[in-house]
Amino acid sequence: MSAEMYEDDSAGGDRHTAGRRRLSGKKLILYILLPLLIIALAVGGLYFSGILGKVLSGVGIGSAPVAAAAATGKDARSTDVVYYPLPDLLVNLRSDTPRPAFLKLKISLELSSAAERQEVEKKLPRVLDTFQTYLRELRPDQLQGAQAMFRLREELQARVNAVIRPITVREVLFTEIVVQ
Repeated sequence: MSAEMYEDDSAGGDRHTAGRRRLSGKKLILYILLPLLIIALAVGGLYFSGILGKVLSGVGIGSAPVAAAAATGKDARSTDVVYYPLPDLLVNLRSDTPRPAFLKLKISLELSSAAERQEVEKKLPRVLDTFQTYLRELRPDQLQGAQAMFRLREELQARVNAVIRPITVREVLFTEIVVQ
């Protein structure tokens, strides 16, 4: 009798589980995870492109951060800017070949006020010395490409900010760059 009982339970169990099937791993990925991934990528793309911020500010969600960013953005920045052109720099680059390599730079510093410009003028010899010392250690192959120019700009900005502290230079702008 006990053997018959076990057989009936197994047969009844199969009927109940046959109606309620589990999702296989492939179906779970295809029907649930893949659409969620596509939605996440679309929202991320809209966010980083700036479209999502515009849509949300039109609806009223997140309008305060967008307005604050607009007030401190390029419009507010362009009204209080003073440019200070540095004298031309001509530097002999480090080279492993017998042929000398030179770098000619024309640089302008972006400052916040005319008072900061006067402070930079007072410390100009130290700024030029810092630039010359750094630039002389560069090799011509380190100045090729857009990434190299970006790194050079950031390095010069960090060095000038260290020299003229507590004043900060907003940007280092290249007017002319010649590597020969």
